[in-house]
Amino acid sequence: MTPVRDGGVECRSEPFRLIRASKLGTPPIRETVALTEEPLHDLGSLTGAKAVQGAEWQSVVMVEAVRTQGLFKRFGQQVAVGGVDLVVPRGSFAGLVGPNGAGKTTTLSMITGLLRPDGGMIEIDGHNVWTDPVNVKAHIGVLPEGLRLFERLSGRELLLYSGRLRGIPLDETGQRADELLRVMDLVESQDKLVIDYSTGMRKKIGLAAALLHNPGVLFLDEPFEGVDPVSANTLTDVLRRYTESGSTVIFSSHVMDLVERLCDWVSVMSRGHIVAQGPLSEVRGEQTLNEAFLDLVGARGNGDEGLSWLGSAGTPR
Repeated sequence: MTPVRDGGVECRSEPFRLIRASKLGTPPIRETVALTEEPLHDLGSLTGAKAVQGAEWQSVVMVEAVRTQGLFKRFGQQVAVGGVDLVVPRGSFAGLVGPNGAGKTTTLSMITGLLRPDGGMIEIDGHNVWTDPVNVKAHIGVLPEGLRLFERLSGRELLLYSGRLRGIPLDETGQRADELLRVMDLVESQDKLVIDYSTGMRKKIGLAAALLHNPGVLFLDEPFEGVDPVSANTLTDVLRRYTESGSTVIFSSHVMDLVERLCDWVSVMSRGHIVAQGPLSEVRGEQTLNEAFLDLVGARGNGDEGLSWLGSAGTPR
């Protein structure tokens, strides 16, 4: 069996794939193999992982929730995303991490159908995002960065309206809205206009709207940005319950401690490319995720260069 590294031509064998994360500092190795269609259990906790004899990494047998191949986007002369091959297992809590400007938001915008790519392929649970958009958008929930809500609606009205847009019967929408408002700790604020919501409350009502139709895959772009610890804890609890049911969460962040605490699968982006992806334990190795991340994106030691004058005694100028 010959491994195919990122950037190569990859054969595909449905419905399962074997992913092998290489040692840190080298590109991920990916192999596609024909496997039996025996049901897998507890994919969210990656219990399908098993040691490979004589290898320095583990392999994970998985069903793909999201797969991109050669995803490319250019803005003028600037290449924002330069051929991304992203894989996310179904039932995982996956983090897409990278420094500012790495291409995370652009990548998620293309995957969710909000931005048309210049090249490449995107599949969500086997459906092509751009040739089968109706099925894909019925199957996903999205909480984008800088979310704009209908601010002249109350929180409850926003959920009822979202249900109408999704074609959910009114009675069922009302029941789901009540449950989501309770879980999100928004019952006392449900009749308040969204324009008067705090940042944390907006994130919670936005997540509630994204979950209302019970999507199979949930995409979140910097969902904890500007959120207070209490609201962040509520969001975390809801998302964990969601993945434990077998659904998939993919969220972008540049906060490594948060990703390390929540995720079981990590993809690292730098300068528009995926530089590593796989189970969290394999991507970070014996280091913390932050240490591994700095090695992968080549950012170690930058703060030690220059600035010899900083902090020295003397008159400020």
